[in-house]
Amino acid sequence: MGTERKVAIVTGASQGIGAGIVEGFRAQGYAVVANSRSIAGGADEGVVAVPGDIAERTTAERVVRAALDRFGRVDTLVNNAGIFIGKPFTDYTVEDLRRIVDVNLFGFFHVTQLVIPEMLRQGQGHVVQITTTLVEQPLLAVPSGLAALTKGGLAAVTRNLAIEYADRGIRVNAVAPGVIKTPMNPPEVHDLAKGLHPMGRMGEVGEIVDAVLYLERAGFVTGETLNIDGGQHAGRW
Repeated sequence: MGTERKVAIVTGASQGIGAGIVEGFRAQGYAVVANSRSIAGGADEGVVAVPGDIAERTTAERVVRAALDRFGRVDTLVNNAGIFIGKPFTDYTVEDLRRIVDVNLFGFFHVTQLVIPEMLRQGQGHVVQITTTLVEQPLLAVPSGLAALTKGGLAAVTRNLAIEYADRGIRVNAVAPGVIKTPMNPPEVHDLAKGLHPMGRMGEVGEIVDAVLYLERAGFVTGETLNIDGGQHAGRW
């Protein structure tokens, strides 16, 4: 692909992990198309902000079109947008189900389906999902049936797509965080959250960014899920 600047799309990019991933790719010299419902443009000419709900096909189309019109390519897609609603399974409402499926699954489906043909034309690409370590290690203290249902689906499709496209230059991986210090987790829950990890602390946004960037560099890695969770996935403690 010559010396052209590489381009990443990041969903759920307005704060927390998503904003950190945008900064991480920019530090590596990538241009970034950043999407979330409320994202606003800034002074960085290397970042194009595309506001909108990624659960809507039209938003995904605008995101991909922005990358192609502005930069002419898409090298990496980070499916970071997601919703978590923690409550006992029988307390979930149909509206809860719709909200989580819309973002966690439909959002992934729309933008990934639109990006892969561009990657196939280029002969290379990388798709990364942000899932959750709760897929592999449920916790009694954190009822999360709908997260398991949807993020577990992303973990499965990561492996499936990795096999489907392995011989056509596209890698597909995932990062599964534990509880990370973001605006989603206010200070009053930090003490509880620390105790959910064997290492006795919460994760930092930068540690998730490091995992994503590792996968970006690791050209012989596909179908992998990196658990960045202080050991939580290893079992009960």
